[in-house]
Parts: sequence; C-alpha cells; structure tokens
Amino acid sequence: MADKRDYYEVLGVDRSAADDELKKAYRKLAKKYHPDLNPGDAAAEKNFKEVNEAYEILSDKEKRARYDQFGHAGVDPNFGAGGGGGYSGGFGGFGGFDDLGSIFSEFFGGGASRRRADPNAPRRGGDSSAQVILSFEEAAKGCKKKIKVTRNATCDSCGGNGVAEGGAAKTCPNCHGTGHVNVVQRTAFGTIQNQTVCGQCRGSGKIIDKPCQKCAGKGRIRLTEQREIEIPAGIDDGHTIRVRGAGDSGVNGDPAGDLHITVAVRPHPIFEREGFDVFCSIPLTFTQAALGAEVIVPTIDGKVKLTIPEGTQPGSEFKLRGKGIQRLNYNGRGDQYVTVTVEVPRNLSKKQKELLKDFEDESDDKNYARKKSFTEKLKDFFD
Repeated sequence: MADKRDYYEVLGVDRSAADDELKKAYRKLAKKYHPDLNPGDAAAEKNFKEVNEAYEILSDKEKRARYDQFGHAGVDPNFGAGGGGGYSGGFGGFGGFDDLGSIFSEFFGGGASRRRADPNAPRRGGDSSAQVILSFEEAAKGCKKKIKVTRNATCDSCGGNGVAEGGAAKTCPNCHGTGHVNVVQRTAFGTIQNQTVCGQCRGSGKIIDKPCQKCAGKGRIRLTEQREIEIPAGIDDGHTIRVRGAGDSGVNGDPAGDLHITVAVRPHPIFEREGFDVFCSIPLTFTQAALGAEVIVPTIDGKVKLTIPEGTQPGSEFKLRGKGIQRLNYNGRGDQYVTVTVEVPRNLSKKQKELLKDFEDESDDKNYARKKSFTEKLKDFFD
C-alpha cells in the first residue's frame, strides 16, 4: 500500500468534498482517462483504474469514514474487517491518575465501548463503479453494450474460505479469533492500552495451514470481467445505471454490492439535446427562403420532408412533434426543433448580379417590412 496515492489527491478534491463534488471530479477524470478514448495508452489505463478505485471508496459513506480514520489500511481487504478499531481502555483509576492512558484513548477515538468488528461476521460486498461511452443515437434509442468491470470476487478455487484442498483453518491462538490484540504501553503518564490488528493472522481471526494458492488465503481475488448491460432509451450524459448484485462479492455469505455505471455521451455533429428535445439548424438559399420550398431534414429516425413557407426569415424555428428522444422510463417522446439560417450567395457571376439589381429595382417597402419599420424609426429619431 505504500505506493498508493491518497484517494482525495487522485480525484483532486478536498477531504471535506461533498458527494456531488466527488461525482463531478470522478466523471471528469474517468472520461479523460477512459481506455476507449486513449487506446494503447498504458498510463491512461493506470490512471483510469486509480480514479475508479478512489471513487469506489469515497462514494461509499462507510468506506469513506474508515478511510478517513485509518487510511488505506481501513479499506484494504487484506486487513480483515477494517471496521471500528482504534484505542480501547477503561476509566478505572481515573481518580488516582494511575491509568491516564485510558483518558487519552477516549479523546483519540477509542474507549471501552468500542470494539473491532468480528472478522468472520457476514459483510455486504462493496459497490463497484465503471463508465460506458455512448454515441448520441445509442443514448437516444437504447442499446446493449459490453464493458469491462473490475471487482473483488469470491475465489472460485477455495469458495472464499482461503483454504486449499486438504488444508484447514484454525482459530488464531494469538487473538483467539477476534482478529485484534490489545497492546499495553507504560509511559510517564501512566498505562496506555490500544487495539491493533493481530500480526499472526493479519486480522482474519484464523490460521490457515494450507492457504489457497489462487487467492493466497484471502478468499477473494481481484477480477476483471466483461459484462453486457442494457442501456435504456432516453438515457443522457452524466446519468448512472445501477446493476444490483454486480459489485464486490459479499463476505461470509452476505450479498454482493452493486455496480454503478456512469454514462458519457459523445457530442453529435448535427444534433444537440436539451432534456428529451432535439435541436438542429439547416441552411436555406435566399431563393428557398423567399419563395418557399420543400427541404429534407435529418432526425434520429432518418430523413423527413419539411415545408418551408414563402418569406421565411433567418432564425425561424419549426417544430417536428414527436421526433425527439424517448422519455426515460415513460411513454412518449420529445420534439425536434429546426432553426433555419439563410445563406447569402457569394462569387456571383455578372448575369447573377444584373438579375439581383433588376430584382432590387422592382422591390419596394411592401417587400421589406422590417426595413420599412426601421426607416420610420430613424426618421422619428432624427426629427
């Protein structure tokens, strides 16, 4: 664990960061280092795993509390339960100050009432996290995606007990199965008693005479596997999909944790999205806008025809009802809004210029309502 960076440093947040700050920092870094966006980059893959590990711990209130108190030792599976701990002691002799260490123990988080959790008690598995990158269309219509998930899984060789075939697990004679021992130190202030992980069984409360070779007697292995997930139609960038029971395996018979998959959606070259509505813009020629036309408009379902009325102005918006995105977990769809832009022609030929001049000569105020209104305002202003 000596080479592990501080989880808060990994995510670039303060230790007092709120849940939404953690999630925002995680999404930004996970998207930055995701292997799909950095193919063949070993450093990015390493950073991606580090970011996922940090968020997995800090996004879980219980794990974060243990990490804040004990550091990596509080959340590393090699350290047994990792659950309370701290100093212990009593108030006996307080009046005569013959056990001042017990007072220190109370101040620094210990006390007679606190006990390390039973290392052999059932414990729910921790939650795992992953990210999936989708195209605009995949998010709009839904799909199935395969993603890689790294989690702590029950060792399939020993079934989770850490014992190889023919071996046995016995209660640790040093800690008597508790996973911790009390250490007494005599100081100038009196006797200080604290509780520490048993060095003989490393907090497991048992001694295995023939450890499983695959998991080194831990009962769990770090497993990276490919998993197919169902992406619901209408999901958006930043949403999280929760897969129950797909996280870390539980310990001693308890259920597994959940898998939280953060969604990132790639930008689209034509469409933009707001909620379940889709927006796009299309260019019109001067003639199309003036005379009206029937144009082809792209939608997420394919091409549709849109009738442009005569005299359409730049910036006009048309609504295609029901051509937006499927509402997530509900019936119905959003709409698509099409904004038109009018392109002024360039590189005109001599004949084109003459025709436009003839057109201008034939035009008057009734053809340009805005120009007429503006001219009248100017006249009033100068008068």
